[in-house]
Amino acid sequence: MLAFLTGFLVVILTLFSALSTFVLPRASRSQLNRIVFGSLRRVINFILRFAKSYQRRDAIMAYYAPIGQMLLVPTWYTLILLGYSAMYWALGVGNLFTVFHLSDSSLFTLGLDTSLTFWDSILIFSEAMLGLILVALLIAYLPTMYYAFSRREQAVNLLGVRAGTPPSALEMLMRFHRNHGLENLADFWKNWEAWFADIEESHTTLPALTFFRSPRAEDS
Repeated sequence: MLAFLTGFLVVILTLFSALSTFVLPRASRSQLNRIVFGSLRRVINFILRFAKSYQRRDAIMAYYAPIGQMLLVPTWYTLILLGYSAMYWALGVGNLFTVFHLSDSSLFTLGLDTSLTFWDSILIFSEAMLGLILVALLIAYLPTMYYAFSRREQAVNLLGVRAGTPPSALEMLMRFHRNHGLENLADFWKNWEAWFADIEESHTTLPALTFFRSPRAEDS
């Protein structure tokens, strides 16, 4: 009973982590996500010791968020696999190798192993369903996140046109004075006000987006 409850709790907590990342339309703290990103950050910090220039460090840090995001999926799969293995073992399916083989066959819908008992079949179907749901959520999540990232960077790129590279407040005022007139700055501020509101909405709905670095980070 203890092994079954432990496995069930691991699966439920893993699902809460996935839901808070993929589905929940607000910022939500996930301890599992913090562990994954925190562990990866320690590895990145170690690699950064060998980077001498800012450009090299920035190029390395650009991979931090994408790698961390992709590491979440195998982490969730591993925890779900172990959780269901514990539940299969508690139901007397077999030894540790047998329950692990049944769990990975069910999670990845390989169909390599099965069980004929009623309760085992329910667990097998539920595990296969969770595996497919996580894949579907990831497929739908990544394009949405990269679209929000692209929308964020569009205004940053326009700032380089209006304020120089790197952006300078003095250069922006001089260019507006030469080309448009300072009275048109009111419309410019309205556009940036809308941009800040969009950033607040997108980065709250997609918390992982805050870790994605701008390709113009050095200029900004």
